[in-house]
Amino acid sequence: MTATTLADRGVDASHGVHLALTNSPSFVAAWLAATRLGSYIVPSDPMGTAPELVEHISRTSPAVSVVSAHRREIARDAIASVGDDAPTLLIIDEDDVTCAGLVIDGRPCSRITEWPVPESSDRAAVMFTSGTTGRPKGVEITQGNYAFAGSTMAAAAGLGPDDRQLVVLPLFHANAQYYSFAAAIAVGASVALMSTFSASGFVPQAAIHGATHASLFAGPMRMILARGGPWEPGPGQPDLLLRHCWFAQNITSDQYETIADWLGCRPRQLYGMTETIPAVLTDAASGARPDSMGFVTDGCRVELHDEHGHPVEPGEVGQIVVGGDPGSTLFASYLGDPDTTARSYRDGWFLTGDRARRDADGRFFFDGRRSDVLKVAGENVSVVEVETVVGSHDDVFDVVVVGAPDAIRDEVPVAFVVPESGAERDGLSERLDEWCAARLGKAKRPRDFSFVDELPRTSVGKVRKFLLAEAAAENTPHPDPSSIRPSQEPSA
Repeated sequence: MTATTLADRGVDASHGVHLALTNSPSFVAAWLAATRLGSYIVPSDPMGTAPELVEHISRTSPAVSVVSAHRREIARDAIASVGDDAPTLLIIDEDDVTCAGLVIDGRPCSRITEWPVPESSDRAAVMFTSGTTGRPKGVEITQGNYAFAGSTMAAAAGLGPDDRQLVVLPLFHANAQYYSFAAAIAVGASVALMSTFSASGFVPQAAIHGATHASLFAGPMRMILARGGPWEPGPGQPDLLLRHCWFAQNITSDQYETIADWLGCRPRQLYGMTETIPAVLTDAASGARPDSMGFVTDGCRVELHDEHGHPVEPGEVGQIVVGGDPGSTLFASYLGDPDTTARSYRDGWFLTGDRARRDADGRFFFDGRRSDVLKVAGENVSVVEVETVVGSHDDVFDVVVVGAPDAIRDEVPVAFVVPESGAERDGLSERLDEWCAARLGKAKRPRDFSFVDELPRTSVGKVRKFLLAEAAAENTPHPDPSSIRPSQEPSA
Protein backbone atom coordinates (compact mmCIF):
# COMPACT_ATOMS: atom_id res chain seq x y z
CA MET A 1 0.00 0.00 0.00
CA THR A 2 2.84 2.42 0.79
CA ALA A 3 4.48 1.71 -2.55
CA THR A 4 1.27 2.35 -4.47
CA THR A 5 0.68 5.54 -2.49
CA LEU A 6 4.13 6.80 -3.45
CA ALA A 7 3.79 5.69 -7.06
CA ASP A 8 0.46 7.51 -7.38
CA ARG A 9 2.24 10.67 -6.36
CA GLY A 10 4.97 10.44 -8.96
CA VAL A 11 7.70 8.43 -7.25
CA ASP A 12 9.81 6.53 -9.77
CA ALA A 13 13.44 6.01 -10.72
CA SER A 14 13.86 9.72 -11.47
CA HIS A 15 11.81 11.18 -8.63
CA GLY A 16 12.61 10.11 -5.09
CA VAL A 17 11.17 10.33 -1.60
CA HIS A 18 12.39 12.95 0.85
CA LEU A 19 12.19 11.75 4.47
CA ALA A 20 12.37 14.04 7.50
CA LEU A 21 11.32 11.51 10.14
CA THR A 22 12.64 10.20 13.40
CA ASN A 23 13.05 6.43 13.78
CA SER A 24 9.60 5.00 13.11
CA PRO A 25 7.78 2.28 11.18
CA SER A 26 6.78 4.95 8.66
CA PHE A 27 10.43 5.72 7.87
CA VAL A 28 11.08 2.03 7.25
CA ALA A 29 7.91 1.57 5.17
CA ALA A 30 8.66 4.57 2.96
CA TRP A 31 12.32 3.56 2.57
CA LEU A 32 11.57 -0.02 1.56
CA ALA A 33 8.67 1.02 -0.66
CA ALA A 34 10.88 3.50 -2.53
CA THR A 35 13.51 0.82 -2.99
CA ARG A 36 10.91 -1.63 -4.29
CA LEU A 37 9.79 0.98 -6.81
CA GLY A 38 13.35 1.36 -8.08
CA SER A 39 13.38 4.86 -6.61
CA TYR A 40 15.54 6.47 -3.95
CA ILE A 41 15.31 8.23 -0.59
CA VAL A 42 16.72 11.56 0.57
CA PRO A 43 16.93 11.40 4.38
CA SER A 44 17.16 14.69 6.28
CA ASP A 45 17.61 15.49 9.93
CA PRO A 46 14.00 15.47 11.19
CA MET A 47 14.86 18.39 13.46
CA GLY A 48 16.25 20.37 10.54
CA THR A 49 15.35 23.98 9.94
CA ALA A 50 13.30 25.04 6.92
CA PRO A 51 16.41 26.29 5.04
CA GLU A 52 18.15 22.95 5.61
CA LEU A 53 15.16 21.04 4.29
CA VAL A 54 14.94 23.40 1.33
CA GLU A 55 18.56 22.72 0.41
CA HIS A 56 18.07 18.94 0.41
CA ILE A 57 14.79 19.12 -1.48
CA SER A 58 15.96 21.63 -4.07
CA ARG A 59 19.15 19.66 -4.75
CA THR A 60 17.37 16.32 -5.25
CA SER A 61 13.90 17.20 -6.65
CA PRO A 62 11.90 14.43 -4.91
CA ALA A 63 8.29 13.73 -5.85
CA VAL A 64 7.19 13.35 -2.21
CA SER A 65 8.34 14.73 1.13
CA VAL A 66 7.27 12.74 4.21
CA VAL A 67 7.37 14.76 7.43
CA SER A 68 6.08 14.31 10.97
CA ALA A 69 2.97 16.16 12.11
CA HIS A 70 5.07 17.53 14.98
CA ARG A 71 7.05 19.60 12.45
CA ARG A 72 4.35 20.40 9.90
CA GLU A 73 4.86 24.19 10.00
CA ILE A 74 8.59 23.96 9.28
CA ALA A 75 7.88 21.50 6.49
CA ARG A 76 5.25 23.73 4.95
CA ASP A 77 7.60 26.71 5.08
CA ALA A 78 10.25 24.64 3.34
CA ILE A 79 7.88 23.40 0.63
CA ALA A 80 6.60 26.93 0.01
CA SER A 81 10.18 28.14 -0.45
CA VAL A 82 11.00 25.51 -3.04
CA GLY A 83 8.52 26.91 -5.56
CA ASP A 84 6.98 25.27 -8.59
CA ASP A 85 9.08 22.10 -8.32
CA ALA A 86 8.00 21.43 -4.75
CA PRO A 87 7.17 17.80 -3.89
CA THR A 88 3.85 16.56 -2.57
CA LEU A 89 3.92 16.92 1.21
CA LEU A 90 2.76 13.94 3.30
CA ILE A 91 2.22 14.85 6.96
CA ILE A 92 2.14 11.70 9.08
CA ASP A 93 1.89 10.59 12.68
CA GLU A 94 5.24 8.99 13.47
CA ASP A 95 3.76 7.23 16.50
CA ASP A 96 1.25 5.33 14.35
CA VAL A 97 2.74 1.86 13.91
CA THR A 98 0.18 1.01 11.21
CA CYS A 99 1.67 3.67 8.88
CA ALA A 100 -1.86 4.78 8.01
CA GLY A 101 -0.59 8.28 7.32
CA LEU A 102 1.07 7.05 4.15
CA VAL A 103 -2.41 6.79 2.61
CA ILE A 104 -3.58 10.41 2.83
CA ASP A 105 -7.11 11.76 2.60
CA GLY A 106 -8.50 8.25 2.22
CA ARG A 107 -7.89 8.41 -1.51
CA PRO A 108 -7.64 5.03 -3.27
CA CYS A 109 -4.35 4.07 -4.82
CA SER A 110 -3.86 2.41 -8.16
CA ARG A 111 -2.64 -1.16 -8.03
CA ILE A 112 0.82 -1.67 -9.42
CA THR A 113 0.48 -4.22 -12.20
CA GLU A 114 4.19 -4.57 -12.89
CA TRP A 115 6.97 -4.00 -10.40
CA PRO A 116 10.20 -2.44 -11.66
CA VAL A 117 13.33 -4.57 -11.57
CA PRO A 118 16.06 -2.27 -10.23
CA GLU A 119 19.60 -2.57 -11.51
CA SER A 120 22.51 -2.78 -9.11
CA SER A 121 23.75 0.59 -10.38
CA ASP A 122 20.43 2.39 -9.85
CA ARG A 123 20.39 5.20 -7.31
CA ALA A 124 18.88 4.12 -3.98
CA ALA A 125 19.66 7.13 -1.78
CA VAL A 126 21.24 10.54 -1.61
CA MET A 127 22.82 10.84 1.83
CA PHE A 128 24.03 14.21 3.04
CA THR A 129 27.24 14.16 5.04
CA SER A 130 27.44 15.29 8.62
CA GLY A 131 28.39 18.92 8.28
CA THR A 132 30.74 18.65 11.26
CA THR A 133 33.37 20.66 9.36
CA GLY A 134 31.50 22.34 6.50
CA ARG A 135 28.58 22.27 4.07
CA PRO A 136 27.19 18.76 3.55
CA LYS A 137 27.86 16.93 0.30
CA GLY A 138 25.20 14.78 -1.32
CA VAL A 139 26.53 11.22 -1.48
CA GLU A 140 24.84 9.07 -4.13
CA ILE A 141 24.26 5.49 -2.98
CA THR A 142 23.18 2.66 -5.28
CA GLN A 143 21.11 -0.48 -4.89
CA GLY A 144 24.35 -2.45 -5.15
CA ASN A 145 25.94 -0.35 -2.40
CA TYR A 146 23.23 -1.34 0.08
CA ALA A 147 23.55 -5.01 -0.86
CA PHE A 148 27.32 -4.89 -0.37
CA ALA A 149 27.00 -3.05 2.94
CA GLY A 150 24.46 -5.55 4.26
CA SER A 151 26.32 -8.73 3.36
CA THR A 152 29.71 -7.36 4.46
CA MET A 153 28.54 -6.02 7.82
CA ALA A 154 26.44 -9.10 8.62
CA ALA A 155 29.49 -11.29 8.08
CA ALA A 156 31.74 -9.01 10.12
CA ALA A 157 29.30 -9.02 13.07
CA GLY A 158 28.50 -12.73 12.88
CA LEU A 159 24.84 -11.81 12.39
CA GLY A 160 22.38 -14.59 11.58
CA PRO A 161 18.63 -15.03 11.02
CA ASP A 162 17.98 -15.73 14.71
CA ASP A 163 19.65 -12.48 15.83
CA ARG A 164 18.08 -9.10 16.56
CA GLN A 165 19.58 -5.67 16.01
CA LEU A 166 18.84 -2.93 18.54
CA VAL A 167 18.73 0.30 16.52
CA VAL A 168 18.93 3.53 18.53
CA LEU A 169 20.98 5.66 16.15
CA PRO A 170 18.94 7.76 13.70
CA LEU A 171 17.84 6.13 10.47
CA PHE A 172 18.79 9.16 8.41
CA HIS A 173 22.37 8.28 9.34
CA ALA A 174 24.49 5.79 7.40
CA ASN A 175 25.45 3.80 10.49
CA ALA A 176 21.88 2.66 11.22
CA GLN A 177 21.16 2.00 7.56
CA TYR A 178 24.37 0.22 6.56
CA TYR A 179 25.49 -1.58 9.70
CA SER A 180 22.14 -2.46 11.28
CA PHE A 181 19.21 -2.49 8.86
CA ALA A 182 20.98 -3.56 5.66
CA ALA A 183 22.84 -6.25 7.60
CA ALA A 184 19.58 -7.54 9.11
CA ILE A 185 17.89 -7.62 5.69
CA ALA A 186 20.86 -9.47 4.18
CA VAL A 187 20.49 -12.45 6.55
CA GLY A 188 16.86 -12.22 7.62
CA ALA A 189 17.55 -11.02 11.15
CA SER A 190 15.00 -8.92 13.07
CA VAL A 191 15.29 -5.32 14.26
CA ALA A 192 14.14 -3.63 17.47
CA LEU A 193 13.78 0.01 16.41
CA MET A 194 13.84 2.68 19.11
CA SER A 195 12.45 6.14 18.34
CA THR A 196 15.49 7.79 19.87
CA PHE A 197 18.60 7.08 21.91
CA SER A 198 18.23 6.97 25.69
CA ALA A 199 21.38 6.78 27.79
CA SER A 200 19.57 5.41 30.83
CA GLY A 201 17.29 3.20 28.74
CA PHE A 202 19.79 1.59 26.34
CA VAL A 203 20.75 -1.44 28.43
CA PRO A 204 17.17 -2.15 29.62
CA GLN A 205 15.92 -1.83 26.03
CA ALA A 206 18.50 -4.34 24.84
CA ALA A 207 17.36 -6.84 27.49
CA ILE A 208 13.61 -6.29 27.15
CA HIS A 209 13.68 -6.60 23.35
CA GLY A 210 16.03 -9.60 23.30
CA ALA A 211 18.66 -7.82 21.22
CA THR A 212 21.86 -9.67 20.38
CA HIS A 213 23.53 -6.91 18.33
CA ALA A 214 23.79 -3.12 18.58
CA SER A 215 25.79 -0.16 17.29
CA LEU A 216 26.91 3.02 19.05
CA PHE A 217 29.38 5.89 18.95
CA ALA A 218 31.84 6.84 21.68
CA GLY A 219 29.73 9.88 22.63
CA PRO A 220 26.57 7.88 23.39
CA MET A 221 28.68 5.31 25.23
CA ARG A 222 29.98 8.03 27.52
CA MET A 223 26.40 9.18 28.05
CA ILE A 224 25.45 5.63 29.07
CA LEU A 225 28.34 5.61 31.53
CA ALA A 226 27.20 8.93 32.97
CA ARG A 227 23.47 8.17 33.21
CA GLY A 228 22.96 4.44 32.83
CA GLY A 229 24.02 1.32 34.64
CA PRO A 230 24.15 -2.47 34.41
CA TRP A 231 21.02 -4.54 33.81
CA GLU A 232 19.57 -5.93 37.00
CA PRO A 233 16.47 -7.89 35.97
CA GLY A 234 13.62 -8.15 38.40
CA PRO A 235 11.32 -11.16 38.78
CA GLY A 236 10.10 -12.38 35.41
CA GLN A 237 12.32 -9.98 33.46
CA PRO A 238 14.61 -11.28 30.70
CA ASP A 239 18.35 -11.61 30.82
CA LEU A 240 20.61 -9.41 28.73
CA LEU A 241 21.49 -11.27 25.51
CA LEU A 242 23.85 -8.80 23.82
CA ARG A 243 26.88 -10.55 22.37
CA HIS A 244 28.02 -7.91 19.91
CA CYS A 245 28.15 -4.10 19.78
CA TRP A 246 29.92 -1.94 17.21
CA PHE A 247 31.25 1.45 18.21
CA ALA A 248 33.13 4.25 16.49
CA GLN A 249 35.74 6.61 17.92
CA ASN A 250 37.98 5.94 20.90
CA ILE A 251 37.04 5.69 24.54
CA THR A 252 39.47 5.21 27.43
CA SER A 253 40.44 1.78 28.69
CA ASP A 254 38.58 2.32 31.98
CA GLN A 255 35.44 3.46 30.16
CA TYR A 256 35.70 0.48 27.84
CA GLU A 257 35.98 -2.05 30.65
CA THR A 258 32.98 -0.58 32.46
CA ILE A 259 30.74 -0.46 29.38
CA ALA A 260 31.80 -3.99 28.43
CA ASP A 261 30.75 -5.19 31.88
CA TRP A 262 27.40 -3.42 31.60
CA LEU A 263 26.67 -4.70 28.09
CA GLY A 264 27.83 -8.23 28.77
CA CYS A 265 30.03 -8.21 25.65
CA ARG A 266 33.23 -6.54 24.54
CA PRO A 267 32.34 -3.83 21.99
CA ARG A 268 34.30 -3.81 18.75
CA GLN A 269 35.48 -0.60 17.17
CA LEU A 270 35.04 0.07 13.46
CA TYR A 271 35.85 2.73 10.91
CA GLY A 272 33.86 3.78 7.89
CA MET A 273 32.30 6.71 6.09
CA THR A 274 29.13 7.29 4.13
CA GLU A 275 31.29 7.06 1.02
CA THR A 276 33.04 3.79 1.95
CA ILE A 277 29.68 1.94 2.32
CA PRO A 278 30.55 -0.81 4.87
CA ALA A 279 32.95 -0.18 7.71
CA VAL A 280 36.23 -0.91 5.94
CA LEU A 281 38.04 -1.47 9.25
CA THR A 282 36.54 -3.63 11.99
CA ASP A 283 38.05 -5.09 15.13
CA ALA A 284 38.14 -8.85 15.55
CA ALA A 285 35.68 -10.75 17.73
CA SER A 286 38.52 -11.87 19.98
CA GLY A 287 41.03 -9.48 21.46
CA ALA A 288 39.02 -6.31 20.80
CA ARG A 289 40.77 -3.12 21.93
CA PRO A 290 39.32 0.31 22.74
CA ASP A 291 42.22 2.17 21.13
CA SER A 292 42.19 0.47 17.74
CA MET A 293 39.93 0.51 14.67
CA GLY A 294 40.87 -3.10 14.06
CA PHE A 295 41.79 -4.75 10.78
CA VAL A 296 40.75 -4.52 7.15
CA THR A 297 37.22 -5.91 6.88
CA ASP A 298 36.86 -9.03 4.73
CA GLY A 299 35.91 -7.99 1.22
CA CYS A 300 37.38 -4.48 1.56
CA ARG A 301 40.63 -2.87 0.42
CA VAL A 302 42.43 -0.36 2.63
CA GLU A 303 45.94 1.08 2.54
CA LEU A 304 47.85 3.92 4.18
CA HIS A 305 49.51 6.33 1.76
CA ASP A 306 51.88 9.25 2.14
CA GLU A 307 51.24 12.63 0.54
CA HIS A 308 52.58 11.36 -2.77
CA GLY A 309 50.30 8.33 -2.89
CA HIS A 310 52.93 5.78 -1.87
CA PRO A 311 52.20 3.10 0.76
CA VAL A 312 53.81 3.73 4.15
CA GLU A 313 55.62 1.20 6.30
CA PRO A 314 54.14 -0.31 9.50
CA GLY A 315 54.41 2.18 12.34
CA GLU A 316 54.33 5.20 10.03
CA VAL A 317 51.34 7.53 9.82
CA GLY A 318 49.58 7.81 6.48
CA GLN A 319 46.24 8.76 4.99
CA ILE A 320 43.58 6.04 4.96
CA VAL A 321 42.69 5.25 1.35
CA VAL A 322 40.03 2.80 0.23
CA GLY A 323 39.94 0.79 -2.97
CA GLY A 324 36.82 -0.41 -4.72
CA ASP A 325 34.35 0.08 -7.53
CA PRO A 326 32.26 3.29 -7.47
CA GLY A 327 28.58 2.44 -7.32
CA SER A 328 29.29 -1.09 -6.11
CA THR A 329 31.75 -1.26 -3.23
CA LEU A 330 32.21 2.52 -2.94
CA PHE A 331 29.72 5.37 -3.27
CA ALA A 332 28.69 6.28 -6.80
CA SER A 333 29.52 10.00 -6.78
CA TYR A 334 28.89 13.35 -5.13
CA LEU A 335 25.57 14.71 -6.29
CA GLY A 336 25.98 17.14 -9.18
CA ASP A 337 29.67 17.63 -8.42
CA PRO A 338 31.92 15.64 -10.76
CA ASP A 339 34.95 17.79 -9.94
CA THR A 340 34.76 17.04 -6.20
CA THR A 341 34.12 13.39 -7.01
CA ALA A 342 37.26 13.27 -9.17
CA ARG A 343 39.37 15.07 -6.54
CA SER A 344 38.31 12.53 -3.92
CA TYR A 345 40.27 9.82 -5.75
CA ARG A 346 43.96 9.37 -6.54
CA ASP A 347 45.11 6.53 -8.75
CA GLY A 348 41.85 4.69 -8.12
CA TRP A 349 41.97 5.04 -4.32
CA PHE A 350 39.30 7.01 -2.45
CA LEU A 351 40.94 9.59 -0.18
CA THR A 352 39.25 9.63 3.21
CA GLY A 353 41.20 12.56 4.62
CA ASP A 354 41.74 10.54 7.81
CA ARG A 355 45.14 9.52 9.12
CA ALA A 356 46.20 6.32 10.84
CA ARG A 357 49.12 4.01 11.46
CA ARG A 358 49.24 0.25 11.17
CA ASP A 359 51.29 -2.16 13.24
CA ALA A 360 53.11 -5.21 11.93
CA ASP A 361 50.06 -7.39 12.60
CA GLY A 362 47.82 -5.26 10.40
CA ARG A 363 45.96 -3.52 13.23
CA PHE A 364 45.01 0.12 12.54
CA PHE A 365 45.16 3.06 14.97
CA PHE A 366 43.46 6.38 14.29
CA ASP A 367 45.67 9.47 14.16
CA GLY A 368 43.11 12.14 13.29
CA ARG A 369 41.88 13.94 10.23
CA ARG A 370 44.11 16.18 8.17
CA SER A 371 42.19 19.04 9.73
CA ASP A 372 43.18 17.60 13.13
CA VAL A 373 46.83 18.42 12.53
CA LEU A 374 47.78 21.86 13.79
CA LYS A 375 50.77 23.88 12.63
CA VAL A 376 52.23 25.32 15.82
CA ALA A 377 55.20 27.52 14.95
CA GLY A 378 55.85 25.24 11.97
CA GLU A 379 55.57 22.04 13.99
CA ASN A 380 52.87 19.45 13.24
CA VAL A 381 50.73 18.73 16.28
CA SER A 382 48.08 15.98 16.24
CA VAL A 383 45.06 16.98 18.30
CA VAL A 384 44.32 13.28 18.76
CA GLU A 385 47.59 12.86 20.65
CA VAL A 386 46.81 15.87 22.84
CA GLU A 387 43.26 14.65 23.49
CA THR A 388 44.61 11.25 24.51
CA VAL A 389 46.94 12.78 27.09
CA VAL A 390 44.39 15.21 28.53
CA GLY A 391 41.70 12.50 28.52
CA SER A 392 43.87 10.14 30.54
CA HIS A 393 43.73 12.45 33.58
CA ASP A 394 41.51 11.06 36.34
CA ASP A 395 39.45 14.25 36.52
CA VAL A 396 38.60 14.32 32.79
CA PHE A 397 35.49 12.62 31.46
CA ASP A 398 35.72 13.89 27.87
CA VAL A 399 37.86 16.34 25.94
CA VAL A 400 38.16 17.93 22.52
CA VAL A 401 41.18 19.88 21.34
CA VAL A 402 41.00 22.44 18.54
CA GLY A 403 43.32 25.06 17.13
CA ALA A 404 43.07 28.74 18.03
CA PRO A 405 44.80 31.59 16.18
CA ASP A 406 48.01 32.86 17.76
CA ALA A 407 49.91 35.97 16.68
CA ILE A 408 53.28 34.39 17.32
CA ARG A 409 52.85 30.66 16.64
CA ASP A 410 50.13 30.85 13.94
CA GLU A 411 47.89 28.53 15.93
CA VAL A 412 47.93 26.77 19.28
CA PRO A 413 45.94 23.91 20.81
CA VAL A 414 43.14 24.73 23.25
CA ALA A 415 41.12 22.13 25.15
CA PHE A 416 37.41 21.95 25.90
CA VAL A 417 37.04 19.60 28.87
CA VAL A 418 34.06 17.85 30.44
CA PRO A 419 35.24 17.08 34.01
CA GLU A 420 34.39 13.83 35.72
CA SER A 421 31.34 13.96 37.95
CA GLY A 422 32.49 15.15 41.36
CA ALA A 423 35.84 16.45 40.12
CA GLU A 424 37.04 19.59 41.88
CA ARG A 425 37.14 22.31 39.25
CA ASP A 426 39.06 24.80 41.36
CA GLY A 427 42.66 24.47 40.31
CA LEU A 428 41.84 21.91 37.60
CA SER A 429 43.40 24.05 34.87
CA GLU A 430 46.66 24.14 36.77
CA ARG A 431 46.56 20.40 37.44
CA LEU A 432 45.92 19.64 33.77
CA ASP A 433 48.65 22.04 32.71
CA GLU A 434 51.11 20.22 34.96
CA TRP A 435 49.86 16.86 33.66
CA CYS A 436 50.45 17.90 30.06
CA ALA A 437 53.80 19.51 30.79
CA ALA A 438 55.04 16.15 32.04
CA ARG A 439 53.78 14.28 28.98
CA LEU A 440 53.78 16.61 25.97
CA GLY A 441 56.29 18.81 24.23
CA LYS A 442 55.81 22.55 24.55
CA ALA A 443 54.12 22.97 21.16
CA LYS A 444 51.55 20.29 22.03
CA ARG A 445 50.43 21.66 25.38
CA PRO A 446 47.01 23.35 25.36
CA ARG A 447 47.20 27.10 25.83
CA ASP A 448 44.13 27.00 28.02
CA PHE A 449 41.34 24.73 29.24
CA SER A 450 37.64 25.60 29.03
CA PHE A 451 35.37 23.52 31.25
CA VAL A 452 31.93 22.61 29.91
CA ASP A 453 29.12 20.39 31.11
CA GLU A 454 28.78 18.80 27.66
CA LEU A 455 30.21 19.10 24.18
CA PRO A 456 28.17 20.20 21.14
CA ARG A 457 27.37 17.05 19.22
CA THR A 458 25.56 15.83 16.16
CA SER A 459 22.54 13.57 16.58
CA VAL A 460 24.76 10.49 16.75
CA GLY A 461 27.21 11.94 19.26
CA LYS A 462 29.99 13.16 17.00
CA VAL A 463 31.49 16.39 18.30
CA ARG A 464 30.86 19.44 16.12
CA LYS A 465 34.43 20.63 16.31
CA PHE A 466 33.93 23.58 14.01
CA LEU A 467 31.72 25.22 16.67
CA LEU A 468 34.48 24.84 19.24
CA ALA A 469 37.04 26.15 16.76
CA GLU A 470 34.85 29.19 16.14
CA ALA A 471 34.53 29.75 19.89
CA ALA A 472 38.30 29.42 20.31
CA ALA A 473 38.93 31.86 17.46
CA GLU A 474 36.56 34.39 19.00
CA ASN A 475 38.15 33.83 22.41
CA THR A 476 34.72 33.09 23.89
CA PRO A 477 34.50 30.74 26.87
CA HIS A 478 32.55 28.05 24.98
CA PRO A 479 29.36 27.60 22.98
CA ASP A 480 26.22 26.69 24.90
CA PRO A 481 25.49 23.05 23.92
CA SER A 482 21.83 23.46 24.86
CA SER A 483 21.45 26.02 22.09
CA ILE A 484 22.95 23.77 19.45
CA ARG A 485 20.52 21.51 17.58
CA PRO A 486 21.86 18.11 16.47
CA SER A 487 23.21 18.49 12.96
CA GLN A 488 22.25 16.64 9.85
CA GLU A 489 24.11 13.40 9.52
CA PRO A 490 25.45 10.86 8.22
CA SER A 491 29.02 9.65 8.39
CA ALA A 492 29.96 6.49 10.21
